[in-house]
Amino acid sequence: MRVTLERSNLLKSLNHVHRVVEKRNTIPILSNVLLRAEGGELQLKATDLDLEITEKTAAQVEEPGSTTVPAHTLYDIVRKLPDGSEVSLHVVDENNLKVSAGRSQFQLQILPESDFPDLTAGDFSHTFRIPAAVMKNLIDRTQFAISTEETRYYLNGIYFHTVESEGDLVMRAVATDGHRLARAEAEAPQGSEGMPGIIIPRKAVSEIQKLVEDPDGICTVELSDSKLRLSIDTIVLTTKLIDGTFPDYNRVIPDKNDRELKLNRAEFTAAVDRVSTVSTDRGRSVKLAISEGNLELSVNNPGSGSAQEEMNVDYKAEAMEIGFNSRYLLDISNQLIGEHTLFLLGDSGAPTLIQDEGHDSTIYVLMPMRV
Repeated sequence: MRVTLERSNLLKSLNHVHRVVEKRNTIPILSNVLLRAEGGELQLKATDLDLEITEKTAAQVEEPGSTTVPAHTLYDIVRKLPDGSEVSLHVVDENNLKVSAGRSQFQLQILPESDFPDLTAGDFSHTFRIPAAVMKNLIDRTQFAISTEETRYYLNGIYFHTVESEGDLVMRAVATDGHRLARAEAEAPQGSEGMPGIIIPRKAVSEIQKLVEDPDGICTVELSDSKLRLSIDTIVLTTKLIDGTFPDYNRVIPDKNDRELKLNRAEFTAAVDRVSTVSTDRGRSVKLAISEGNLELSVNNPGSGSAQEEMNVDYKAEAMEIGFNSRYLLDISNQLIGEHTLFLLGDSGAPTLIQDEGHDSTIYVLMPMRV
């Protein structure tokens, strides 16, 4: 194999695929990226056996062929080469790849393509196209609530499914860690009707989020019961899905909370951030004392001090006190986009519903804390 291409093109492709490769591997071939040169382009592929990304980029192919090379080492080399340089990749013998750019030359050890695993996709039952901006929004609004608790593995991803809502078919993305829940929805794309409910793992979610940065892009999504394949431009991501049953999230979304609190989102976010400065405990609890027209936020930490702050709010119900994890409050507040935030409260021990005023396509549920 001998191929020459622009450093910028190679770096862009390596940037997409090398992230899949774990830094430490017990299987040497999984530390490598597969390079395949043919037909005027170079294909790069990386996998961790659960997730696979391939990308093609234009190249001058002098000798077609393929090999595998350490992904992070190649990425670091190309990243440090000067802008505008041309990179030559040449398989010298069965053990070495020569990387050349200007006066820089590197020799990297290689492993044969035959050792490289292939994440067999199988047959896909559903195919649809969805704007990258829509996919990005569904992920951005829910990703923070993915659980990191490995024992409840079925919560370690985002649950995508279609559902009837007010006579229309919508696609919903839901994530929860048991303390908070995020649910976002958008118009269901044509072809997604009857799709199986799927749980996309955390790592795949993170990679998809990076691939859908272009708001004008279109994603082609193919689904089976066990795998998802997403294609955008010259990139193809294939991932195994979490084999588990996502809990009935509707059971924890309150529908009888009748105490309505409306407040300025930016002002509230800043106030929570300020008072939580003195909170050093793991709970990071903040107490909200709500009365007509007024909200007092307070933190009392015997080890480091206390803080209080008041702000004007729109609230006409019975006065109440409720506590929340301040970090969870900030996570949710940072996802909201409207000027005003709506809290629908029950009592001090009941889950609270949070959303942008006038927008119910995205809702958040937050469990209270004892303070």
